[in-house]
Parts: sequence; C-alpha cells; structure tokens
Amino acid sequence: MSKISYLFKRIKGMNYQQMFDTINFVHHKTEKNKLSILIDIINCGIKYQAGYMDYKLFEMYNLNQEQRKTIITRGINNDIVRKYNNPDFLKYFSNKMTFNKKFNKYLAREWMEVNETNFDEFKAFTKKHKKIVVKPLSESCGKGVEIVKVTNKNVKEIYTNLVETKRFLVEEVATQCKELASLYPTSINTIRIVTLNQEIVAAFLRIGSDGNIVDNFNHGGLVAPINIETGIIDYLAIDKKGKQYEKHPVTNESILWFKIPKWPRIKRFTIQASKEIPEIGYIGWDVSLGEKGPYIIEGNEFPGHDLYQLPPHRSKGIGLLPRFIDAMQKEGEKTNENSNRK
Repeated sequence: MSKISYLFKRIKGMNYQQMFDTINFVHHKTEKNKLSILIDIINCGIKYQAGYMDYKLFEMYNLNQEQRKTIITRGINNDIVRKYNNPDFLKYFSNKMTFNKKFNKYLAREWMEVNETNFDEFKAFTKKHKKIVVKPLSESCGKGVEIVKVTNKNVKEIYTNLVETKRFLVEEVATQCKELASLYPTSINTIRIVTLNQEIVAAFLRIGSDGNIVDNFNHGGLVAPINIETGIIDYLAIDKKGKQYEKHPVTNESILWFKIPKWPRIKRFTIQASKEIPEIGYIGWDVSLGEKGPYIIEGNEFPGHDLYQLPPHRSKGIGLLPRFIDAMQKEGEKTNENSNRK
C-alpha cells in the first residue's frame, strides 16, 4: 500500500476526538503550537505512515527526520505483514485451537478441545489437572484468559459453561523456571520474540504486575527489551503509563541486567518454530521457559508494533526499522544463492 493510500484510509477511519486529545497532550508536554502539532502529525502520516497514536507513543515530536525514518510505524508494520504473511495460512495462527494442533510439539503441556459430547474426557483431564487455563479461540492481548480450579463438585458446571460460552480450548497450567518466577510469580512471564524471514529481529521480556495473571503490556504488565546477542536486559522496564522500573514494583527483584536463562537454546527453538510454516514469515512468538526448556504459549500472525521502540528503549532515538530491513534484505541474498546453485 502506498503512503498516500494508507493516509486516506487512516483519515476515513480516524477517531478525531482521540487525535485532538493527542494534540492537546503534546501541546501540554512540549508547549508547541497546536496547529504546528497538527501539521506535523499529518506530515508524519504522509512521510512515515504514522498515525497520531504512533506520534504520541513513540514521541515522534521529539525526533528529527533521520530518527523518524528508523521507526516502525503502524503503516510500515502493516506492509510487512502483507508482504510476508500469506492470507491462506493465517488460520494456523488466528485460531488458537488450530495453532495448538499445528505446533503441538512446541507447547510442552497438555491441552484438549471441549465439545458438546466429551464430558467424560474433560472430567478425566481435570482429574489430572486440578487447575486449567481456559482460552477464547480468537481473542488476543490476554483477553478472556482465565485460570479455573476444578473439583468433583463443580466439574459438570464448568464443562457446561465452557460449552455454552464456546470456550472450547483448555490447557494444563503452564509453569516457568524459578528465575522468571522470581520476578513475579503470579503470571507466566513470557518472552515476546519477533521473527522475520526466519531471523530474530526483536525480543522483549513481559512481566505481570498488580495482581494480574497475564503479563500483557496492555493489561498492567511491564516490558523490557532483551539484548538479542547476550540475552541480558540492559534497559529499564516500562509500563503502559510510561513509568520506568529498575526493580519489579511488587517483588522488588531486579529487572535491569537480568539475564534470560538458556538464551541461546531459546533462540534456536524459536527459529526452528518459525520454519514450520514458511508462508507466514513475520511472527510474534510468546515463549516461556520451564525448568526443562523453552515452550511456546502462542504465536501471533499480526505482531503488534507498540513494544518495538518505546522511547526509553531507544539508543539515540533510533528505532528498529534498520534491523528489520536487514532481515528482509537477506531474503534476496538467499534467493540469489539458490539461483546460483541452480
């Protein structure tokens, strides 16, 4: 999609109240003239396919032209998805049940599909697993995920409720290694690993907080980038409100300089998973680490770009687009190598 086409599409579906709220926010933060802010937002939309939310989230009002060119905006992210993810294969990621069937060997936990006729199977599953994770099939960002305690007294009631609400996927409660649990034991703290063209281009540790059982950034969680080479967190964690943390606010455990255990193994594991469906080349993986090794929570065929280059996590204001471009250019190199071999 061209930059102009993207801009007109965004204008058509724009929430103008939120845009004016963004202008007011930037005005109060920078004391810049509101009209100049509006013009700059439009300019960023034309030049960089950035919406007003990108403008606010990535603080593009503080960036010069060269820095802005390095930011993965919503429009650029959409273009990458369209280029690398074949719509005919999206079903393997958009439906959690289909995903579990395809990637079963990477899950490292038991799960089952609930239907209207398998109460006995569900009862046997819950005798083995007293607590289960219930997941809606198509929701994202941790929405609708629930941990349910099952007893002999409520097993039939829970089963009936799952069937009636069409929550057909139940899983064994995942576990995590003691190192990740020490940061915040109430949630499974996952690593978001982004692969593009079967190469890792970004990695972030997401940590639950505030009593939540999910670690999602949009549900009160914290996020901190992981150095891809070393597996070390070398920036402060941040929450959705922009507050930064050297230590976890609940456990007081250090996040800064935390080293992800078994990081080389996690990278190999994720790259291998990215090769299972080559028609989907741009994936956001939610990976965690159990005592026996890494496992996948889920994969996302439309990786959200909001975590990629938050202002406190950028060196000299530079975003991740150069790294993504490097991974995309390697696709051409691979194609040329294959052609030369022929």
